[in-house]
Amino acid sequence: MIRLENICIKIGNFRVEEVSFEVPSGGYCALMGKTGCGKTTVLESICGLRKVTSGKIFLMGRDITRERAANRGVGFVPQDLALFSTMSIREHLSFALMVRKQGAKTIARRVDELAELLGLSLLLDRKPNGLSGGESQRVALGRALSASPDILCLDEPLSALDDETREEMFVLLKRVKQETGVTTLHITHNMSETNTLADMLLRMEEGRIVQPDHGG
Repeated sequence: MIRLENICIKIGNFRVEEVSFEVPSGGYCALMGKTGCGKTTVLESICGLRKVTSGKIFLMGRDITRERAANRGVGFVPQDLALFSTMSIREHLSFALMVRKQGAKTIARRVDELAELLGLSLLLDRKPNGLSGGESQRVALGRALSASPDILCLDEPLSALDDETREEMFVLLKRVKQETGVTTLHITHNMSETNTLADMLLRMEEGRIVQPDHGG
């Protein structure tokens, strides 16, 4: 569950004002709006990358408004993916678990699970350079899911993909939702992504939620 209560964020002259919404546990919410309307700012506040001026953020019923990003149980796929050129795919999928000091067997088992789920088993020893757009997206998604987060935040994850690869990612994201039950907030400009993936739609304009819309 993601619940925002009257969130306000000030960045220079731009303000996100009194944003409130709730995404139920296991829900998949699309957040739509024009560039610069505040979508990514809201997403970053949930992830702990952007401080809120006022209001509260609850994740899975817990007030995490002032929690460090690492303690929020959120997996995040940024728009630029932020893959590290010096790390193998296996190392990307292991990273969050190594930071949390998980044992080698636990990490290896989780990497194998993710590789199977995301179709990465044959790429584990590759580096990101030379991967296709879809492969890179799957690696970024796997890294975000590696610590089994309760919440998944996706910042326009499919915007740079061609139509065929986007369709493949639709199938994959549906499978991730089905198999993990992770609560997802997905920023997009693309209505076909919303219609295919989301069970809830929110729209933003100029720092405000203007059209909460529940349903298919």
